[in-house]
Amino acid sequence: MGRIKQLSQHTINQIAAGEVIERPSSVVKELVENSIDAGATRVSIEISNECRNIRVADNGSGIHPDDIVLAFSKHATSKISTGEDLYNIHTLGFRGEALASIISISKVTCTTRTKDYDYGTKVVCENSEIEHTQTGCAVGTIMEIKDLFYNIPVRLKFLKSEKTEFSYISELVTAIAISNPSVAIELKNNGKTTLKTDGVAGLEGVIKTLFSKTIFSNLRPVENDDVISKINISGYVSTPDFTRTSKKDYHIFVNNRTVKCPVFIKAIDMAYRNSLPNGKYPFVVLNLTMPPEDIDINVHPTKKEVKYKNPNQIFNFIRTSVEAGLINSQRIVKAENVYNVSQNVFRPTEPKAPEMDSIDETSINFNKINNAFDYINNMNSGDDGAENTTQDGEFSQSEPQVQEHALKQNQFYFAQKQMNNSLDFEQGQFIKKEVAERDNIIGQYKNTYILIEKEDGLEIVDQHIADERYIYETLQAQHEPMSQMLFISDVLEVTPEEVEIIKNNIEKFEKFGYGIEFLSEKELIFRKIPQLLSKYSPKDILADILENIEGDINNLEEKILITTSCKAAVKANTPLNMFQMEEIIKNWRGCKLPYTCPHGRPIAKLLKHSDIASFFMRPE
Repeated sequence: MGRIKQLSQHTINQIAAGEVIERPSSVVKELVENSIDAGATRVSIEISNECRNIRVADNGSGIHPDDIVLAFSKHATSKISTGEDLYNIHTLGFRGEALASIISISKVTCTTRTKDYDYGTKVVCENSEIEHTQTGCAVGTIMEIKDLFYNIPVRLKFLKSEKTEFSYISELVTAIAISNPSVAIELKNNGKTTLKTDGVAGLEGVIKTLFSKTIFSNLRPVENDDVISKINISGYVSTPDFTRTSKKDYHIFVNNRTVKCPVFIKAIDMAYRNSLPNGKYPFVVLNLTMPPEDIDINVHPTKKEVKYKNPNQIFNFIRTSVEAGLINSQRIVKAENVYNVSQNVFRPTEPKAPEMDSIDETSINFNKINNAFDYINNMNSGDDGAENTTQDGEFSQSEPQVQEHALKQNQFYFAQKQMNNSLDFEQGQFIKKEVAERDNIIGQYKNTYILIEKEDGLEIVDQHIADERYIYETLQAQHEPMSQMLFISDVLEVTPEEVEIIKNNIEKFEKFGYGIEFLSEKELIFRKIPQLLSKYSPKDILADILENIEGDINNLEEKILITTSCKAAVKANTPLNMFQMEEIIKNWRGCKLPYTCPHGRPIAKLLKHSDIASFFMRPE
């Protein structure tokens, strides 16, 4: 081993530069962030020579002539003065490492002027040697980087193709443009403009410019404040029916700084967990603003990662804010889709609820209400409604048979109303709620899909998935779901692993109406099950729950709820009469997140009238 010796300052700078400047996009990041910190409202970025030449020009405040040489020194900055300032950072840069690192691995020319001087200063840096002269120029700064990594052949060797390196630059500039919509930014590659924002259209305009108007039309606003903690989140999230195949479009920022934040990403994933199909992800543009003292951005050389003082609080704030945005988006969709429909001649007379606001408790036949749950379960087996539908599996249209089915329909009506809280039982009174406007239902297709005539097309709804979403949200909102006592139950054998899971989470099963008793270390019986599953074998119910867990006990409560909802929902290939279809659609319309079932499968598909007319070559 050789003798220990002191490295030269130039070599030290080259080593340090490897941590700060990884590739051409790193240079662009440091220079553009300096421009924004200088108050620039216009920034121009030009790339050439296989991304090894970079020119960044801005109209910011410029660099004072007396500070110009110091600006290229190691750990020299105007943004902090003491260690305490690290907990009160309001700028993108603060370490004073970027320029010193850049001049050690490239040839740099800097031209700058402040508004207080009639002349500017030109600085030429090569091999960390600095020369400066006076020159004429506009207020602002122009940084020209040439032959990046010219003196580090190894780093140059590991650069990727020009196309790939420029894609990294473009992705970075896109993020900066999104987080700074008031700054006009232009990016050129070999003289051709590839990205440009005007700095006046706001975030909405930036999204439309950088992505498309179509994408923006599928976004809904998110805005939330925590006044006590001084936390704010704002931006846009996509509706669950507009998805991407990766998380590439998670554009997330903290205090206008683009970050890779696991807490942020996890919160978004949790907000969408029951709204998207597997392998699909939302389009997200969100900025979290919080006090600088509650966040540490000095944990990574490139400042890509952050640490929160209260990560759990931040996680819950982001998740609930996104969920609220999704719920609000559904309200917007409902408002946009309000229209008058013509009376359907095939529609049976709607059973009417009592006209009075309240009725005496003693006048209610609770046996009829309980019997109505049997009617709900009969829907799953297809016992009711089959006689009113065609059997060829194509289209079915129910005829009104009010007298024959009046009792059952009214029982079903009251039972469903009880499930979705449209009738509240309070101090012995049922309070009548407003009934939503009905859809113009045409019929069924393949005894699986409900067809609805819309003003702008034909809506196809999967009856099982729609009913599952409604039951899921209903059970989720109930504190004490109704249970069916089992006086006779099969003895079920379970494995040691399953025993441990069930015993450790017995209260979670009880929360959703399950009563489980262990007879031995490997045998159990169900004492009760949810009322909605009274037609099912406890053995099948438990098998489905354990299969849904698949060895992962995280969010077990959620998985029990999902399994219960899926089992209770009306099945595919089940003939339904018109009243049953109307109830399913009405209940589904009232869901908070009506886009997918809890498993993530889409519920409905709209075939636009314009597309149908175009196919048949008819005018709209």
